[in-house]
Amino acid sequence: MLKVRIKFQKYGMMKFIGHLDMMRYFQKAMRRADIDIRYSEGYSPHQIMSFAAPLGVGATSDGEYLDIEVNSTRSSREAIAALNAVMAEGVQVSQYRELPPGTKNAMSLVAAADYTVDFKEPEKNPFTLSTLREALQGFLEGQDAVLVTKQTKKGERQMDIKPLIFALGPLAAPCMEGQEEEAHPGFFLRLNTGSSDNVKPELVLTAFFDWCREQGICDISYAPAAMQVHRLEVYGRDGEGELLPLGDFGEEILS
Repeated sequence: MLKVRIKFQKYGMMKFIGHLDMMRYFQKAMRRADIDIRYSEGYSPHQIMSFAAPLGVGATSDGEYLDIEVNSTRSSREAIAALNAVMAEGVQVSQYRELPPGTKNAMSLVAAADYTVDFKEPEKNPFTLSTLREALQGFLEGQDAVLVTKQTKKGERQMDIKPLIFALGPLAAPCMEGQEEEAHPGFFLRLNTGSSDNVKPELVLTAFFDWCREQGICDISYAPAAMQVHRLEVYGRDGEGELLPLGDFGEEILS
């Protein structure tokens, strides 16, 4: 029995497919790609599969992960090719790595995630690069706490999310080869993620836009429909507490 961690991208129209449907999608994909996945025992056997962190409907991603257990396996290159051959447009597998014995599953390892958030219609962006830099600095450094009301299973509770924001800054824009990256008025966020104190970018940016309105910096609220959320990577902590991409916990299968 081997444990395997798979990394995949989710984009295009597939961003409207919810988490439960993605689970069913991958269950079918494993059968079609002839992955020798293990099944649980009992009266209702199911594929042994777990996802790292659910992605919100409408968000895209370069860094989604799921763990599976297999009885036997092909090489990483062959398994990736087999899976991508049966994938619908909008899902692309990029890694297939064996996990060392004793490695925690992806869901329990999740500690942080990187996101970009940008306006779908750039002309509606109220910030210039300089005003955005100043506003982000004031939002984080000018407040002792960033208090928000978060909806939980037990109801609403107020919490300080400032310690859970690991990074918040302007988004780096694509550039020509050989040139330095340039920033533009979008958002890059690295946030605490996981089962405990999970923070979504929408929560942070709602608080940021509310603060900007109070300060007279802009006159609009955060509008989810006007923004595109994209997850870049998901991280876990190694034995020394350092953040590592979840894919780095495994190794390529060569044969």
